[in-house]
Parts: sequence; C-alpha cells; structure tokens
Amino acid sequence: MQLIPLTMPVVNKEMKETALHVLENEMLVGGESVVKFEQSFAKYVGTDYAVSSNSGSSALLLAFHAIGLNVGDKVVAPSATFIATLNGACLLGANPVFCEIGSDYVILSEQLEKILNKSQVKCVVPVHLYGRPCNMSCILDIAKRKNVILIEDSAQAHGAQHKSKKVGSFGEAAIFSFYPTKNMTVGGDGGMITTNSKKICESALKMRDVGRKTKYTHDEIGYTLRLNSVNAAIGKIQLQHLDEWNAKRRSIAKAYRNKLTGIGDLIMPPGDEPYDESVYHLFVLRTQKRDLLGLWLSKNGVSTGVHYPIPVHRQPAYQKFESKVLAFTDEWSKTVISIPIFPNLDSKDQEYIINLVTRFYDERLYEQKELRDKEKEWSNKLI
Repeated sequence: MQLIPLTMPVVNKEMKETALHVLENEMLVGGESVVKFEQSFAKYVGTDYAVSSNSGSSALLLAFHAIGLNVGDKVVAPSATFIATLNGACLLGANPVFCEIGSDYVILSEQLEKILNKSQVKCVVPVHLYGRPCNMSCILDIAKRKNVILIEDSAQAHGAQHKSKKVGSFGEAAIFSFYPTKNMTVGGDGGMITTNSKKICESALKMRDVGRKTKYTHDEIGYTLRLNSVNAAIGKIQLQHLDEWNAKRRSIAKAYRNKLTGIGDLIMPPGDEPYDESVYHLFVLRTQKRDLLGLWLSKNGVSTGVHYPIPVHRQPAYQKFESKVLAFTDEWSKTVISIPIFPNLDSKDQEYIINLVTRFYDERLYEQKELRDKEKEWSNKLI
C-alpha cells in the first residue's frame, strides 16, 4: 500500500540546477544569493528589510535580542503553538505569559487585553497558526494602547493576509520558518526576520554573524545563525511559486470542507473571513475520536499529524514558569488531527482520504475492537 504523506515539498529541476550553480560559482556562506533572497522576501511581505537565518527558531532568538529583551521581562504568546515560539525569549531570561486561543485557533484578543491590563509586558507574539492570520488590526490597536512590542510568529503563514496586507508586516518584526514541511522551503532548515526597523535589521545582521563589526572585530558576543547560499537560492525560486501553491492549498481545503462538513462530530477549521485569507499550512480537524481516526487512516495508508498534543504550558521544560488555566487550549490539544494537504496532492488521493473519513463515521468503525485495542498505543506515541 502506497502511503499518502501528510505533506510533500516541491523540488523541481530549476531548484536543482540553481543549487548546483551556487555550489560551483558562489561563496557557500555569504553568497550573493542570500542578499537576493532577502530582498525578494522583503518585497513580497511588504517590509523595508528581511534578514535570513538558519531556522525559524534562530530568527525568533535574533528578533527577541534585537528588541532588547531582558531577564525578567514578560512575553505573551498562545500556548497553542510549537514550543519554539517562546524558547528564544526564555533563553534570554524572559518569563512567558500564556494567552488563551479562540475557536479560530489564534490568540484571543479579549484575553490578551485582560492580561495586558494586569501585567507589565514587554512583548506580545501572536501566532498565525496553521496558516490562519490573527486579527492583527485588533491586536495592533491593543499593543499600541498598552505600549508593548509586537513580534509576529508567521512560521506557518507565508502569504497569508489580513485586510489585504500580508502577515509579517504588522509588528515591529516578524519571523518565518522554511522548514521542509512549510508552504515554501529552502531545501532544509531556514528562517527569516521581516521588519521596517533599521535598528532591528542591523542587530539581526550582526548577531547572526558572531557579533561582527568588521571582518576581525566583534563588538558584541553573537551567534552563528546564518543561512547558507544554496538554501537561499532555492528559497528565492520557491518564493516565486508560493502564491500558486497557496491557491492550490485553498482549493484542496475547500474540497475537504465541502465533503466533510456535517460528518460525525468533526469540526472543520475556520473558513476565511472577507478580510482574512488563510494559506492552509495544515488542514486541521477536531474530533473527540481523534486517536481512533488517526489509527484508521494510518491503517489505510494515510499519514496524519497532531499539531500539537502537548500545549507549551504543559511541556516539562515550562513547568518552572507560572501557568494559567487554559481550558480551550487543553481541549484543542486533545482533539486536533491534521490530514494531508500540499500543492501536489492528487485529487484521487484526496477523494480517497475523504471517503475513509466518511466511512469511519458512517459505518461506526470507531467501535471496532481492533482499533480500540490499539488506541492507547497510538496515543502514547504522541507524548
């Protein structure tokens, strides 16, 4: 049985030829492809500057350093995210404050305002989870009134828009990840900071390059977090296809929504609002039968994912920090399951997935002893 993957990056002939050209003609670190990729990405997002790094996590660390995050500063972010969202802040000595999400899986503006009314906060990190943009106009208004810095976590939202403006262009800075599962990649790990601040740009450029002032003079203790030239060259070509790929993702998401709405206890991901455009990095269902559905799909050759089974505030590494009750986040983590979505997903494969999910509910396959006997085994793999 051929496995249908959860996601699959596009690697075409042009990307391969470009990678070879860079290997033969450019400096492998600090080549001209890096600068060209940064310029192209800044133009695409709509910011004055873009600074590449070797991962999205590194981009966050550089952004937090650039805004002067200090020991004891408070940083607000949702717990419903990948753990990297706050790792960089905590490594610099900041304290995380976790905010609840809404039914659209992004930070709840009302809860954010309550937190900012009670606490002195340095920075807020809205996460455009699953490719869905946060309500940035509302969050931006709150941040300005409360005088806090905004850093967007756009790691999963390349090309997503709020009110016809691309995410990654609202805050003082934003970060993107180019990990191979993302809507665009660089042929490996990679990240980007976007900003309109010259100060943040210059800080990130210096700190990603060992705190270098000149070739042999270092006036800060920095990191080594550069993006390689080959990766940058691949990223520049991927960027040219991004809008086309995102359109295909939206088409696939529409087909899933049309066929699976009203099936069993499934809850569809939120649809686009007139002023929001998601890029469906993931297509995430919610169901109380999550583990059994995952088992059934896996048994029939369909890959699934759980993003994410343990919210950040429940992670062992974060137990030393004060935590709030996040009832919906906890429920979310126990019920979400991601099904395959990527630009080249075959329509026949998608129909096969839809039929499997429909059968699972219509034929009450969740009552099968074979599945129930293995449910705990599947659940344990998530923790």
